[in-house]
Parts: sequence; C-alpha cells; structure tokens
Amino acid sequence: MSTLPETIGDAAISVLRTEHPREKADQARKVAAAWKSGQLTFKFDSTPSERPARPNRPMLLDPSEMPRRRKGGTDGNRRALLHAIAHIELNAIDLAFDIVARFGGVMPRAFTDDWVNVGDDEARHFTLLAGRLKSLECVYGDLPAHDGLWQSALDTAGSLPARLAIVPMVLEARGLDVTPKMIEQFKRDGDTASANVLETILEEEIAHVAAGTRWFKFLAKQGELDADQWFKDLVQSYFKGQIKPPFNKPARNQAGMPVSFYEPLGAMLNDT
Repeated sequence: MSTLPETIGDAAISVLRTEHPREKADQARKVAAAWKSGQLTFKFDSTPSERPARPNRPMLLDPSEMPRRRKGGTDGNRRALLHAIAHIELNAIDLAFDIVARFGGVMPRAFTDDWVNVGDDEARHFTLLAGRLKSLECVYGDLPAHDGLWQSALDTAGSLPARLAIVPMVLEARGLDVTPKMIEQFKRDGDTASANVLETILEEEIAHVAAGTRWFKFLAKQGELDADQWFKDLVQSYFKGQIKPPFNKPARNQAGMPVSFYEPLGAMLNDT
C-alpha cells in the first residue's frame, strides 16, 4: 500500500487487510513508523473484521491434526520449528493491530503506543524468521500450520480484559517458558544464527507480556477488582488449553507477573 490512512484506527485495519505475509510485516512497520512520527491521528472510525486477510498458504489445520515434530537437528526439523514460530509471529502482528483497532478508542493513548510498538516488534521478528527459513531453502507457507492463536482472538473479541488475559498473559507468556529450550537446541545443532534470532525474540517478548499485564492491572484497578483473582476467573472462562510448568519465573517476574497469577491455575485447569 503506497499511502497510509489518516487515523491510527484505519491504519491498524490496513495491516489486518494485507494478505501477503511479507507485505503485512512491511505494512505493520510503516504504520508503526507513521504513528511514532505523529503522522496519524488518534481516532477510531471502523471496527476490524473477525479475521485478518490470510494467504492461500500455509494450509491451516486443527491443532490436533498437526504433524508431530521429531527431535533432532536435521534441516527438516529446524525448518518445521522455524516455520511454526514464524506462523506465531505473523499471527502476533495481527493480534497487536487488532487490539489497537478494536479497543484503542476506549483506552488511554499510551495503550495504543504500547501495542503499536508490539506490532512493530512482531513484524521485525517475522522478517528475521523468514530470512532464517530462506537459508534452509524454505518459505513461509511451505508447511502446514494451525489456527489456534486466532481462535483465541475470536473468543475474546468482545472483551478487552479477556483478550489481555489470554493472549499476552497466557499464550505469549508460554513463549517465555519454551523458547530457552529451543535456543539451546539450535545451539547444539550449530545453528547460532537461528539461536540469535530466538534470543532477540525472547528478550522482546518479555516487554510484550509486560504490556499485557500492565494494562490488565490498569483495568482491574479501574474496576476495583483483585487483578490476581480476576485473571484466574477469565482464564478459566476463556482458555481451553493447559497451563503447565516448567515456568520461566525470572522472565515472568520481569514482565510483572508474579507466581500467584499462574501457578494455581496450572493445578486448577489440569484437574478439570
């Protein structure tokens, strides 16, 4: 897209409407740059569609139908892992700009600042991962992926507290838990370039979880609610998966999420 809309609401929607993955990442970065330089007005005129534009590939499967990745350092296994992470990052671009377009108008301007920054990061992450895939003679879309992340967006489209609880505070926080082992695996395989990309993503994802946690606590304070208990209630209502250890407690603490938020949930959800 050569020209951007005039408002941040419409500009965010322009990212969601961009179909080609690399073009979506580029559009996200253009919108972020325009917002940070003051070229877009703080206005929201339109509601985003339920689903963002998506390319014909990858084929989207139910999570239960996804082929299991085998352990080991073959090129095929590294392709599969990097492709899966790239898919998460592409969804994360849309999740960031969807939360801006859908909820930015009812929140302070700083909320939009935070999530535009997140979307900018996610676009850069996707581009880095696409480069690593290319080095393994793979393109995003070559392998199947699942639609579980966007299902969470659909489930929470009518509730900002639920969106914050499920997406950054559960799903992205899970990324903090599992990424260190992925980094170790790439290093063992001699793929330091991919390990370096994941280290960058891990460090920046802490800030993303922190943004979700900070704004969730803001809403809890506004409503005079106990943030800890409210988080547990929302996760039990909206989250269909499991919350299980091991937890990356140092990273979660950095993100402002104490163990009292998530450790009891692991037992609760696993017992149901």
